[in-house]
Amino acid sequence: MTTLPMMPLPQERTHPFDPPPAYADLRDGERITRVATPTGLDAWLVSDYRTIREVLGDGRRFSTRAGMAAHVISGFDPNAPIGGFSQMDGPEHVRIRRNFAPQVTHARRLGEMEPMVARITDEAIDRMLASPEPFPLHREFSTAITTGVIAELIGVPPEKYHLLQDAAYTLFGTNTTPAQLQAALAPLFGYLMEQVARRRAAPGDDVLSRMIRHSADSDRPLTDEELVRMNAALLVAGFDTTASMITYGLVLLLGHRAYWETLCKDPALSAATGEELVRYLSAGVGLLRQAVEDTELHGQKIAAGDFVVVAIQAGNRDPELLPDADTFDPARRPGPHLGFGHGAHACVGQHIARMELAAVLGRLATRVPSLRLAVPLAEVDWKSDSVVRGPAELPVAWS
Repeated sequence: MTTLPMMPLPQERTHPFDPPPAYADLRDGERITRVATPTGLDAWLVSDYRTIREVLGDGRRFSTRAGMAAHVISGFDPNAPIGGFSQMDGPEHVRIRRNFAPQVTHARRLGEMEPMVARITDEAIDRMLASPEPFPLHREFSTAITTGVIAELIGVPPEKYHLLQDAAYTLFGTNTTPAQLQAALAPLFGYLMEQVARRRAAPGDDVLSRMIRHSADSDRPLTDEELVRMNAALLVAGFDTTASMITYGLVLLLGHRAYWETLCKDPALSAATGEELVRYLSAGVGLLRQAVEDTELHGQKIAAGDFVVVAIQAGNRDPELLPDADTFDPARRPGPHLGFGHGAHACVGQHIARMELAAVLGRLATRVPSLRLAVPLAEVDWKSDSVVRGPAELPVAWS
């Protein structure tokens, strides 16, 4: 019996901003190899930009049925019944997304959200500046902003924020058991089921009410359970991933002072800087797909049922995307990178995440140009028990 090599995982303590070095060797060599994943699944590992786009863009050959992170989250059983939107393929996925996406992607709706995101960001900066230094930026600033934004979109009051935070931290924990995951999700699902009943009786202007109204005109309106699961997914996925990207990005910018000073001189670069941060850091440990038919990738035969892991961070460093992809350049347009995924399952909340990143970077550069790391970069504490990578905490100072 041959023992497969383990899938390379991020090594932030030695390579804080880069993919594991093994990915460059794989990308420049055979491109696809067989690995063992942390949860025990054997999978094909894909690391080059072109083949990653091929996998993510072809829902006919590669299904999300097993869950996007069952290779790193032990709480996911790839053989369990479909539990949510992210595991759906084809027409059923399109039906749910068609009712949900317009509420968080339409230009007019995003324009309506912008003042709310700016207000929440400024309130968080006010609280930070009124606090003692060093200040725990990830917990008290980044997480506070993204939790406030995503909760306000759905109409969740502050006293219920703990429901989505508990669910997210449990869901993304690498050692979570299926029983622990169900226990963490149950209170959030119960709360949202109550809100579905209330919004059906008295609709408001939040995302949940809009989804109810939008789907009511369709041939097959969304059920209460579908509304609960879709809104739970938005709440859970929407704050921790973006909060981690904000904190992770600030480590890079503050740790390399010239980048931060450039942004402070021209805060209008905040949107471009945020987009390049998403490309360059691509915090994560890859996405899982499962072949639904015998096929090939770059000449390698893939059997129906085989798992495939696409290494997003490695793909975003492929010279085929950008000739100098290993260079962080906040002034450029990074092109069609993979930081928000690709294809039918690309991140549905990516426009909100971009808005939050731009607001935070722009407002901090304008209001707190003296912001700095309160510890040396080598002493930053990195997460090791979550698939949402980045600093576990980030002490900062400004006076």
